[in-house]
Amino acid sequence: MESPLRTDIWAAGALYEPYVGRWSRRVAVEFLQWLALPEAGAWIDVGCGTGALTQTVLERAAPAGIRGIDPSEAFIAFAAAHVVDPRANFAVGDARALPAQDESCDTVVSGLVLNFVPEPERAVTEMLRVVRPGGDVAVYVWDYAGRMELMRYFWDAAVALDERALDMDEGRRFPVCRPGPLADLFAGAGLIDVATTAIEVPTPFRDFDDYWTPFLSGQGPAPGYAMSLPPDRRDTLRENLRAALPIASDGTIPLVARAWAVRGRRA
Repeated sequence: MESPLRTDIWAAGALYEPYVGRWSRRVAVEFLQWLALPEAGAWIDVGCGTGALTQTVLERAAPAGIRGIDPSEAFIAFAAAHVVDPRANFAVGDARALPAQDESCDTVVSGLVLNFVPEPERAVTEMLRVVRPGGDVAVYVWDYAGRMELMRYFWDAAVALDERALDMDEGRRFPVCRPGPLADLFAGAGLIDVATTAIEVPTPFRDFDDYWTPFLSGQGPAPGYAMSLPPDRRDTLRENLRAALPIASDGTIPLVARAWAVRGRRA
């Protein structure tokens, strides 16, 4: 039997939100507290998706303005419709060729995107290009191989059922999502004062359906894999997950999500 086709689909903001968007917002708050940057700066959010990080910057960092950039037209449309603030604007664009002038902003951020860029070195180089001297570049990604528990439980169950799932497991696919490789990537691009940190947030699910239903959205690697399975195999995966998850007596599922963050400054 052939391996399932690896497709990372990002086309429906309303479906992405219950899968990862809601948890990204929690990480974004901690991320900005760690950065502790001055107010009134010009920001760019690379790979803004549905606008989770963009909205948090507006609420927590008091920017003069922020531009969200993402390759998905559907996500840009969702973000523009839901982030209603005159300081924000959105544009379709590639992280490897940002639609922004040299040295045009004070801060470049990116949440849960860098590992999906085919050439992450080019993306970081572009972030460095558009930030002013003395400005900051900062990124966070999921700890797919460790404590991003909602995905880790999924892939462990999937691989136990079907070894072909190893090919799509984000913990295996994205070795850059660790502190050492992230710091090396930033330093290699020429950023200085590079630092990393772990950010952990609770990801409580109301019940098993709250956990499982987002995997039926097809948005991202794990949901894409789930929807590639025949219905009977998908049902088996669902029940194996139900047995493996730490479901409390009241039906809730208290998981944790860890992200790795990295920051650097342009000399």
